[in-house]
This record gives sequence, structure tokens and C-alpha cells, in this order.
Amino acid sequence: MRFAARRTVTALLVSLCALLLGALPAGAQPAQRKAQQQTDAAKTPTTPQCQNHDRPPPPVDTSEEPKPGSTTPEALPVPNEPVGGTRMGECGVVTPTGAKAAIAGDVTSASWVIADLDTGDVLAAKDPHARERPASLIKTLLAVVVIRELRMDEVVVGTQDDAAQEGTKVGVGPGGQYTVRQLLFALLMRSGNDAAHALAVKLGGMDVAVKKMNDLAKELGALDTRAATPSGLDGPGMSTSAYDLSLVFRAAMKHKEFAEAVATKSLDFPGYGTKPGYKVINDNKLLGKYAGFLGGKTGFTDDARHTYVGAAERGGKRLVVVLMRGELNPNPLADQGSRLLDYGFALTAEGTKPVGVLVDHAPEAQPKQDTGLGTSSAAPQQQQQPPAGQSPTEALPPDAQRSAFGNYGAPLVGLAGLGILISFAMWVRRKRARAARTARAKAAG
Repeated sequence: MRFAARRTVTALLVSLCALLLGALPAGAQPAQRKAQQQTDAAKTPTTPQCQNHDRPPPPVDTSEEPKPGSTTPEALPVPNEPVGGTRMGECGVVTPTGAKAAIAGDVTSASWVIADLDTGDVLAAKDPHARERPASLIKTLLAVVVIRELRMDEVVVGTQDDAAQEGTKVGVGPGGQYTVRQLLFALLMRSGNDAAHALAVKLGGMDVAVKKMNDLAKELGALDTRAATPSGLDGPGMSTSAYDLSLVFRAAMKHKEFAEAVATKSLDFPGYGTKPGYKVINDNKLLGKYAGFLGGKTGFTDDARHTYVGAAERGGKRLVVVLMRGELNPNPLADQGSRLLDYGFALTAEGTKPVGVLVDHAPEAQPKQDTGLGTSSAAPQQQQQPPAGQSPTEALPPDAQRSAFGNYGAPLVGLAGLGILISFAMWVRRKRARAARTARAKAAG
């Protein structure tokens, strides 16, 4: 009996010690699981993946093949929260809840945005962050860089490389002398790729100009946008969205030089060599035809298809519309744009609630809003630093701040301690009993 008792107590003590030791890794598991869940969540966008959510559709030609020795850039990261508000991450047509106005006629472009140029409110949209190719609409980004960095009266001498650019040209030629202003106007009015090349050279060369454009896109919060060429000709990694081009156009219209250029119907442009000067005519078909039209930009490449941006003013409201990856049938993009502008003005007259907002800066610089339209950091994969004066441990989530015993370790330790105390008490009691029996036996002898 005594041997059995000792064995029972020893087994109980060993079991309780094992339980105590096992509580350490077992208790750490909840915190580890929480950390893993947070890591997995950071890798997975919280918004549904719409069509072309991370890159444009496959190209139809070889224009985006990288140069020998280089590779096609990876797709731009997709923010966890859509820039401009939660609804900007929706797929398909995004309209105000309860709106009575409707679009009159067909709008068949793959994606589009209608926004207020002054407030930045997005009135309605279709796949606003779907990634498309900009074609010549990227020239609006180049134009802002030019306005920021070059003087309008600076003289640029044309070259044969300028004249050799493919696509639409305005007539820049070797030996011709052009002011930056003339090239800027020709860039926006007639979408001159030769003017884009000449301005890019003035900025420091093709690579430098493209970098400046991409830096500006990031500054503005256009996180779907990556320029591959200054002109908008397709190139490796080229990407943008209707949302991005809306906010770029809004930023551009704050510069009087840009606003004047897109509203100009014709411009006297210098010749070169024996070729005389001539008039450059604005190719935007709504200019002078749509009431209150402020100007815009057209674009086309085989991969991008037709793209369009236009703005108009009515009743003190200035609206912009951007259309991406459209076709001329059944309706030209200018006609589709006019229908969306009409729809936008009808929504403003109705006083509907906006479905999003055009940001002014990169999302990490935006204050958190209480309207549900706030944005989050564009780079969720980066590790968040703790606030000043706060230790790394304090910056962890509550579950991660707990000891290694986690949620279950502490109760188990308490139970093990209680068991050890009970076992010890039982051992003491048996020892005293044995001593008493021994004393009685001696007295009886």
C-alpha cells in the first residue's frame, strides 16, 4: 500500500510538471496564430478582385516586349483598401444609392469615372481602379512635369529623333526652334509624339522624363499608374486607371498653362528648314460643341484602344469624365463622354451622395475620414513602425503583447500549482500518519 501510494504521488507530480512545461508552447500558440493571421491578411486584398485588378489585358502586338537584356516589370502592388474610398473597389457600375438620374444612351467603354473637378467627389464610376493602358492620356502627366520644371519661354531645338517618332506628330523637325509653350500646347491639342519626345529630352532624356512622371504619379496618389513612355505609346509595364487619370487631370487643371492649352482650338506652330509654319488644330471633338466644355485629351493605341478625358462647366459645377478601353462603335468616345457628363450634371442637380473622392496626395498622406471614403497606406506589405515614444512591444496588437503563456497557459499553470500543493499536503499527511503508527507500536512494546 505504501509503495502504491508513493507511486501514485510520484506519477501525479510528474504529470503535473509535464503539464506545466507543456503549457509554455501550448500557450504561445494563440499569439502565434494571431500574428500569422495578420500576416496573411496583409498579403490578401480586402476588396474583391475585379477584372484587370492588377494589370491591363494581354497586349495584342509586340509593342510591350522588353528590350534585350531586360524584363517586363512586375505588376504594381494593389492597395488593401482602394484609393478614394471603399466603393472605388467595387466591380461594375458604381452609382449613388437611390439616384433617380440615368445615363441616356450606350456607354460601352470598359471603365469610366465622373468626378467634380473642384471638390474631388466621384459622382459615379465603372470599374474605376481597373488597370488599363492610357495611350496619349498619359501626356497629361508629362504636361504637369513640364509645367513644374521648365520655363514656358525656353527654346527647344528640334532633332531628327523628334521627327522620327511613330504615331501622331505635329511637325517638329531638325533645326526647328520651338518654345516650351508651343510644344506643350501641341502636345495636348494634337497629341504630338514628336513634341513629347522633344520635351522629354529637355527634361533630361527619356528615362529621366519617365521617372519624373512616375514620381509625380506616386505623389498624387495615382497608384495604378506607371508610365513606360513619355508619349503614351505602349511599353513594358505601362498601366493606369480611369480613377488615376481623373485625379491627374484634376491636378493638371490647377495650372493655368494646362487649362489654356486644352481649351485652345488652334495654334500657330513654327516650321523648320524650308517647311513653313502652319496651324495646329485641337482634335477634341467636344470643344466648341458641348455647352461649357473646358477641354480634354484623346488617345489611341492598338493595346489601349480608345481613351478619352474631357471636362465641362454648368451651373457653377465643373465635372471631368474619363473613359478607358473604348471602341468607336456604336458611339465615338467623345459622344460617350458627353452622355456621362450629362449624367454627372443630373446627379449634381439631384444632390446625390458621392461614391468616392479623388485624393490630393498619396494615401499615406491622407487624413483618416469618418465618411467611409478614407484610404489606407498604398504599401501594406511594409512593416508599420511604432509611434514615437512607444516601444515595439506596446505597438503590437493586444494578443501579441501577452506573455508566452497566451490565453490558456495561465489557467494551466494555476491548475498545476494547485495540484502540486494538494499532492504535497497529502504526502505530509501520510508521513505524519506513519510517524504516529510507529510511536504507538513502540508504546505497545
